[in-house]
Amino acid sequence: MTAKMDPAPYFCHLETPIGHLTIEAIEEGITAIRWPDYSGSNIFRTSKLNQHLNQAIEQITAYFDHKLDTFNLCLAPVGTQFQLRVWRALQQIEFGTTVSYQYIAETIGNPNACRAVGSANGKNPIPIIIPCHRIISSDGTLGGFAAGLETKRWLLEHEKR
Repeated sequence: MTAKMDPAPYFCHLETPIGHLTIEAIEEGITAIRWPDYSGSNIFRTSKLNQHLNQAIEQITAYFDHKLDTFNLCLAPVGTQFQLRVWRALQQIEFGTTVSYQYIAETIGNPNACRAVGSANGKNPIPIIIPCHRIISSDGTLGGFAAGLETKRWLLEHEKR
């Protein structure tokens, strides 16, 4: 079972080509990147930055500016052991490429876990940095994405340029 985490003490907002992102961190590293809150309830919240947020802002901005294709950040996602294994495997997918849920299941040594991989992929708390958008169905279709298929399509096209 995934532990419920208290809100991160450090957070910032970053305007990007795919919208307003909220980046959260603790002393150990980045804990979450959240898609826009369409209710507008937290758009103007802010906190003091820490080193992890400063680095994330710099690297995410460079990613969107086509100046970075590999993130080098301290991450502190919270999840089950299985989810953490999946998220580590996602980080090994090369920039500008896609792989299937089956490929990730095989990579983590559990070839029958395609659906569980899909579930873990959907619960990824740090999208973009942990590139869950690079996972597609075995038949080549995009599958799902928390921020919507248009955002997933945009990220994949961005990485192909």
